[in-house]
Amino acid sequence: MTGLRQGPGRALPPTTRTRRLARVLLALGIVLIAANLRPAIAATATVLDSITGDLHLSGVAAGALTTLPVLCFGLCGPVAPLLVRRLGIERALALALAAVAAAAALWLGGSATVLFAGTVLVGVAAAVGNVLLPVLVRRDFPDRAGLVSGLYTTALACAAALAAAVTVPLGDAIGRGWPGALAVWGLPALAALVVWAPQLRRGARPPDQAPSGPGGVARLLRDPLAWQVTGLMGFQALSYHATLAWLPSVFTDAGLDRATAGILLSVAGFVAIPVSLVLPALAARRPGQRGWIVLLTALTATGLLGLLVAPAAAPYLWVSLMGLGQGPIFPLTLTIIVLRSRTTEDTIALSTMAQSIGFVIAAAGPLALGLLRTASGTWTAGIVLLLALLVPQLLTGLAAARDRHIAGP
Repeated sequence: MTGLRQGPGRALPPTTRTRRLARVLLALGIVLIAANLRPAIAATATVLDSITGDLHLSGVAAGALTTLPVLCFGLCGPVAPLLVRRLGIERALALALAAVAAAAALWLGGSATVLFAGTVLVGVAAAVGNVLLPVLVRRDFPDRAGLVSGLYTTALACAAALAAAVTVPLGDAIGRGWPGALAVWGLPALAALVVWAPQLRRGARPPDQAPSGPGGVARLLRDPLAWQVTGLMGFQALSYHATLAWLPSVFTDAGLDRATAGILLSVAGFVAIPVSLVLPALAARRPGQRGWIVLLTALTATGLLGLLVAPAAAPYLWVSLMGLGQGPIFPLTLTIIVLRSRTTEDTIALSTMAQSIGFVIAAAGPLALGLLRTASGTWTAGIVLLLALLVPQLLTGLAAARDRHIAGP
């Protein structure tokens, strides 16, 4: 069969076809998990006006709602290693999917309490996925890490864009208002859990590459390059998540209907998908990535300027430019993390530091835009703030994109 002899009393090893099928199913599971990490967050943005109206939320409360998931990304990342030590990677990811489904069920309650509780659950689940999916890819697909990483980051972006486009029509069709529109995103999580179930038999096996402990991250706190990479992660994530949270509201305030505003948010996501899929491989071919940093930042700035001056004049152009700038810079940042590291341990430590601290920085974006909108009555100050924050994004990005490595232990 495979050229391997069967010893006495021993079963034949799996055939090549069986092994390939197992790898395909594992890759499919990884893609489906990634596809469930952002839709509920994107969906909340498209029905935020309905939520604030029904629950009489203040601008501060609405800003806190949009900030919570991003804050969880940063603060709850350390939960993932604890879950891995107790459950293994596969079961920890299954628990994350179950948390998304539980959050969706909570949202059916329709109160402010269950709204915020469900949002925290989704944020914690996404934080666990953010940390563990790269580790799983490195462990099980060392020869196809770039391909599988590209597939799952593309699935993540595509699912968020799809949620932005269809949440409002789905909510209208279901007839349960915003609770029904949000709760529907528990169904894909349950479907992904079914597909992932065969992997749970491997859950007791310890990971070959466990997330870095606090000692590895502590070492990097004294490394300037690690802080530059962290700054890039934080400022690009701030720009993206502030846009994800408030862009539909910017357009509805400009006179567009909710469905169109949701479609515009989805356009920003969809235009980025093909670029996000190929950019990591292109960027890795050269020792430095500074040209890509300049290009993507310039695209974002152009889109934001259009949004500031005339949001309703050419909305599809503005969101396309912003999507082409904001979408691909996340997989580019992940690629830079790998390229700036010499070893697997360095990669895990740098990824943990960049994502934990970076997403805490990013959490300030949605909250700041909500507060500025409440204080001024317009989106002008918030958009100007996002434009201003592109300067530190550019500076940290240019520094992080130079061909260097973080200091070893």
